[in-house]
This record gives sequence, structure tokens and C-alpha cells, in this order.
Amino acid sequence: VNGAAIAWKARAIHPGYGFLAENASLAKLCKKYGIAFEGPSGELIDRMGDKDAARRLMKASGVPIIPGSGILENVDEAKKAAKEIGYPVMLKASAGGGGKGIRLVKTEDELEQAFKTASSEAQQAFGDGRMYMEKYIYPAKHIEVQLLCDEQGHVVCLGERECSIQRNNQKLIEESPCAIMSDALRQKMGEAAVNAAKAAGYVNAGTIEFLLEKTGRFYFMEMNTRIQVEQPVTEWVTGIDLIKEQIRIADGRE
Repeated sequence: VNGAAIAWKARAIHPGYGFLAENASLAKLCKKYGIAFEGPSGELIDRMGDKDAARRLMKASGVPIIPGSGILENVDEAKKAAKEIGYPVMLKASAGGGGKGIRLVKTEDELEQAFKTASSEAQQAFGDGRMYMEKYIYPAKHIEVQLLCDEQGHVVCLGERECSIQRNNQKLIEESPCAIMSDALRQKMGEAAVNAAKAAGYVNAGTIEFLLEKTGRFYFMEMNTRIQVEQPVTEWVTGIDLIKEQIRIADGRE
């Protein structure tokens, strides 16, 4: 891709919304050859793509996170962590995305096989089989908050999308705004998302994902360091062209 971009004297590359968009190596190559990468830097993709590191950063920044563990080196560590957290738990790949490397574990009898299967799946999908664990929060709404962040340190929150209806951890329906979200809760969650992005020093379009309990408590899940396939929902609601804004931000504009 970069060879063609250099031959054509391309000034910029937009990586789309697939796994290429979260490929830190591509972003770093663009920087090396003076081509604007219309997304976050390779360093930011690395920083927030490591789910365990992202959790630790959010916790240190005061953003609420789901109770869970650090990186689990083996099944024995996973069993110990699960006992401390309490079943049911979610096993998650540290380098995960797109629903890969995730398993719900309800009892200790299920843990060993789930750990091996999820770790193997993550290794095949991302080249990284490291796992961590979180408390299974249910019932809960899955809420994602769309952000635009420029190089000058400004962060704009463009509201939320609800994506609770899923199959195999893949989103089926996106709705905006979330029907159960009050103005006060929207303000609070938006502020948490903005704080998360600022803590990471994030630049370009990104999405902060939260789990929302019936009580109104919510927890940071992860950050998507790219534009998402769901972005037209936010564009229809706000009237803002997110791809255009990505291009403007990559050009250094506010």
C-alpha cells in the first residue's frame, strides 16, 4: 500500500474502518514517508489497542472501569483471578477487537477450555494471545460515545450510539440517541469519554465504549482507535461528516 502511495506521490491515506485502520505499523510507515495518516498515530493505536494498558490508564485518570484483572499468564492465574472477581466473568483478549478472543465463563469448570480457545483465537487474529478478565455485567446497555479530537487538544463529543443488540459479540443494531439516556447521564458519560481521550492524548476520530447498568452506573470498556462502520448513524443524527473531519484533523486543522 505504501509503495503505491509513494509512487503516486500521495499526500494522505485514509485506512477505512477495518483492521487496517488500527494497524500501527501502517500509521508509522505513513509518518516515516511524510504521508498523512487520516487516523490516530501509530503510537496512539498501540497505546489504546492494548486493552489491559488502556484499562490501567483509564483507572489512573479517574474514568470508571469494570472490576477485573491484569494480564493472565496461564489458566492457574485465570482461576485465581476469577475467584477474586466472582463468577460469571468475561475473558478478553488484550489485543482484541471485532468480537474476537472473548468468552463468557459462568463456572470454574468452563474456564480452562474457554481460556485456551479464546487465547488461540486472539493469537490467530491479532498475533497476540494475551488474556485478561472482567466481571460480567448483566443486564447492561452497550453504549459507544463518538469523539473528534484535534492536534490542538480540543475534544468534541458527538453523542452516543446504543449497540446492545448483538450476535456473537458483533453489533447488529445501532440506535442514536440511546432511548434510556437522561440529559444528566449523557452529560456525565460524555465528560468521562472526553477525559478518557485527553488522558490518552488522542488525536482524530475515536469511540469510547461503555457498559451502562440499570442503576445509571457505567464503566469504560475500550477505545476504538478508528472510524467505525457504525459512523453513518452519528452523521445522520448530527449532520457532521466524520470522514471529512478526519481529513481536516489530519491536515492539522482545528
